[in-house]
Amino acid sequence: MRAFLNWAMQSRHCRRSLSIPAMKVSRRTALSEDERLDALGRLLTDTEMPMRLRVAGVIVLLYAQPVSCIVRLTVDDVIRGGDTVLLRLGEPASPVPAPVAALLLEHIANRDNMTAATNPASRWVFPGRRAGQPARPDHLCVLLNEVGVPSAAGRGAAIRQQLLELPAPVVADALGPQAKTTTRLRNEAGGTWSRYALGDHATSPGGWVPRGTGDR
Repeated sequence: MRAFLNWAMQSRHCRRSLSIPAMKVSRRTALSEDERLDALGRLLTDTEMPMRLRVAGVIVLLYAQPVSCIVRLTVDDVIRGGDTVLLRLGEPASPVPAPVAALLLEHIANRDNMTAATNPASRWVFPGRRAGQPARPDHLCVLLNEVGVPSAAGRGAAIRQQLLELPAPVVADALGPQAKTTTRLRNEAGGTWSRYALGDHATSPGGWVPRGTGDR
C-alpha cells in the first residue's frame, strides 16, 4: 500500500500531501535456552500432541527453520543410510539425532492428508488438504503457537545457540539462512568466530548435531 500511494502521489493521481504513517515492525524476543530445551523435551515426549506438530516444532527449535521452508520439505530431503538419518536443509545435509530421527520417520510413515484419492503419492513431509500442495505455513504457525512453540522466537533461539558453537558460514551453509544474517546474529549472541576462514567447507564438523538433541 505504501508503494502504491507513493506512486500515486508522484504520478499526480492523488493529492501530494498525503501523510503515510511509518510502518512499525515488532519482533518477539527469542526464547531463552532453558525455554528452548524445555519445549524440545515436550515435543519429544508428549504423545498426546499431534505428530506433525511435534516434528515441525522440533525442526524449528533444532535447525532454526522458518515454517515457510519446513512445509516445502519432501521425503527426498530425509536421507537414510543404515542407522544414520540426515535432513537436507542446506549443504551438507544435517545429521538427525536418534530420538528426533525416530519421530521424523514415524511421522513420514503415518502422514496426515494421505488418504484422499488425489494425494496418496504425495512427497511432502507435511501434505496439505489440497491435492499436490503442502500444508499452509500460516496455519501451521498458528498451531505451533498454540502448543507453545512460537516459530519466530523458537527459530531465533535455535540459531543463536548454533552460532555460539559454530562459525556463521558453517551455520549458514548447513541450515540455510543468509550469511549476512547469521553474522549479525552471531554478534548479538556473543560469538567469537571472527578469525574463521571463509571459503568452501565441504563437510560439517565431524559428529556435529544441533545442541539440545540428546535423550530427555
